[in-house]
Amino acid sequence: MSAPNLKPQRHARGKRPQFYATPGLDDAMSMIIVLAQELSVLRDRVDAIERVSAKRGIDLASEIESLELDQAALDARELQRQQLFERLYYVARKEADELAQADSKQRYDQVIEETAQA
Repeated sequence: MSAPNLKPQRHARGKRPQFYATPGLDDAMSMIIVLAQELSVLRDRVDAIERVSAKRGIDLASEIESLELDQAALDARELQRQQLFERLYYVARKEADELAQADSKQRYDQVIEETAQA
């Protein structure tokens, strides 16, 4: 299976507001909200599918049980899963990127300072 083609992340600049005193709780709440949004959309879609299929006399449960997906469908599902993870871990990745950039800048400045003193 080929790797999904994901675009590079773009981040909003500046610090995120902190609502909870416990470290990491804001990040966890952000993830929970993303998952709740996904679950809400999925419930609406499943409800719509069940209603449409019932109107047409389709036994959806047995059709789903016998469904065999081809590679294109599996790849599409994997891409959707990766996109969900990108949204879910957005804040954690943004903070990691910011720390890595700050660390790189700090190390760069340190090397320049040490070189100037040599």
